[in-house]
Amino acid sequence: MEFVFEKIFVPNNHSFISRKLPLSSNARIHSHKNFELNYITSGTGRRIVGDNISGFESGDLVLLGPNLPHCWEVLDREKDQDPTCIVTHFSENIINSDFFNMPELDKVVDILKQANRGIRFKAKNDREIRQLLEEMSECEGLEYYIGLLRVFNCLIKIEERDKLSNPIDQSSVFSKNIEKINKVYEYVFQNIQEGIRLEEASAVLNMAPSSFCRFFKKKTNLTFMEYVKNVRVGIAAKLLAETDKQITHICFESGYNNLANFNHYFKASMGKTPSDYRKNFR
Repeated sequence: MEFVFEKIFVPNNHSFISRKLPLSSNARIHSHKNFELNYITSGTGRRIVGDNISGFESGDLVLLGPNLPHCWEVLDREKDQDPTCIVTHFSENIINSDFFNMPELDKVVDILKQANRGIRFKAKNDREIRQLLEEMSECEGLEYYIGLLRVFNCLIKIEERDKLSNPIDQSSVFSKNIEKINKVYEYVFQNIQEGIRLEEASAVLNMAPSSFCRFFKKKTNLTFMEYVKNVRVGIAAKLLAETDKQITHICFESGYNNLANFNHYFKASMGKTPSDYRKNFR
């Protein structure tokens, strides 16, 4: 899976941009300074947000904060439909603008502040949001901005929300090093099954292992191995929920070479054994 640090082009005469875009089976892990609201109109596959790996399908609605690594990778195509999404990007400085400094928008600002971990909204009826986003991608002028406010109004009414990723330091120092961190993320995702080696991860950034460990901990609030364990558990949880593969097979596919260790770390992270976790989806 290819990685890219992305810069979103927003025309000078717009404060944000909303587009209907194709989804790819060749997805790239990327990040950018802008907020992103991503709505899946068709297609299913794998979603990566920070250290979270989950499945997605039509109706998936996720809000991402600035500099949060992410990608949507298509695994299955719906019959007679090309996988597509509606993506809206808006400035990372939006919550500091005078317009958003209003008591009526407090709940919107609160959601935007929580988006640094990625928020998945569980809309019971997403037709209204889909229609608003589709209309907004074709709007111009003031209608464009009004459409965004109407979308925000829908989001604050959705009570069921999941925070997807563990917190990531969003300081200015971190922003300068986001490309380095994302290179490490890419190394982990590419090698999770074959085996993760500290020496190889350190070499990605041309650092000595001890310096690398200090750097990663400072920038992510996780040790490198804590991050790797989170990714492995995320992969395992997805496979347990969405496949009938044997637990032993899932153990190895998520990067563990010992079933006892797999059971131990999965239960410590998820609060249930792998077999008990799977029962929730049967």
